[in-house]
Amino acid sequence: MDGLEKKLEGLTIAQRCHPEQSTYLLHLALHPCGPLAVSCSSFSIRLHDRNTLDLLGECQDHSGAMCGLTFAHTSPVLLYSGSADGTVRAWDTRRPGSKAVQIFKSEAAHCYSSVGLSCSDTLLCAGTEQISDGDSFLVFWDSRKAGALLGVYSESHSDDITQVCFHPQDKDRLASGSTDGLVNVFDLSQGTEDEALLATCNSGSSAAAVCWSGAEHTQLLCLSHDEGLHLWDLGQLETDEPLTLFSAADARSLAPLPDRGGVDYLVGGQWLQEDQKLLVLGGMSSGDLHLMECDSSGLHLLRSLEGGHTSTARCFLWDAARGALITGGEDAQLLLWKPEERQVTAGIRESMKSKSALKLKSRPHKKYGYQRERKGT
Repeated sequence: MDGLEKKLEGLTIAQRCHPEQSTYLLHLALHPCGPLAVSCSSFSIRLHDRNTLDLLGECQDHSGAMCGLTFAHTSPVLLYSGSADGTVRAWDTRRPGSKAVQIFKSEAAHCYSSVGLSCSDTLLCAGTEQISDGDSFLVFWDSRKAGALLGVYSESHSDDITQVCFHPQDKDRLASGSTDGLVNVFDLSQGTEDEALLATCNSGSSAAAVCWSGAEHTQLLCLSHDEGLHLWDLGQLETDEPLTLFSAADARSLAPLPDRGGVDYLVGGQWLQEDQKLLVLGGMSSGDLHLMECDSSGLHLLRSLEGGHTSTARCFLWDAARGALITGGEDAQLLLWKPEERQVTAGIRESMKSKSALKLKSRPHKKYGYQRERKGT
């Protein structure tokens, strides 16, 4: 049993938070020295104590569906959020309930569907939904100056941009995923959009989640809305080797459960630098969760977690500093899983899932054949 398996083996529910309002929990963000931030389908951001999950306050300026959260890397108090209301807002988490300290906008027609911040905290990027003429945009600002629009990329995606994911160590490297099926990788130090585009990887379906992985962060994981999984190695860009390390159109059965079945859905992935493992979370409609390792041979089940959520999980985060897992879902529950903690049973209740709670747009999945795919993808 390796180090990660030992950490996961002892996980039990240490804290359980379920606010009275029935709302989906969509995104999580955590700074090593700050609070836990949670975006909700009610367009609000909740701030929780990272140890107790006690509610510290809320930020409530957005008027559209939330599309992402990220803390500034160099500040535990500065939090950025993106929304379909056409704004990216920066919040001072020391003052929950107050107005945003910065607001970033572009064209009035732009509805943001993803947001990201460079590792240097200087460049802010949002991806837009597709607008009426069939275009979608990557919009860039100088994060140090509210309203300092730097420019846009307009030619690389043709549908909603679901993910913008900056490299964790290279401030100029950006990956973007879209419902057009493409995951693009850019070098933002280059002059034009065409020059900046380093690679285009085709997932064959609507890209839902993208994350950097690998010891040198040269790999990209992509999960699609129809449960596909793709792992690419961008370290092969300058070689004749294929970029694809692993690819599956439907990954739900790749890590068989004890009953020989598979998961119902995939939530997302996170690279664990300390353990040198790519962690993927899958789940069941009943609320049970399954932690899996992903590598070039596919998915491998590490640990199953039962008795937590009562419906679909939507977000998770591994807190490496404490060896803890945080999960949120459609039952409005926020759970903190820690090793060797006494199981919390008080207050467990049936799902709070509401048909009207989630106001995010649903789109049919599309598959495309693109000729622009590069270098062996």
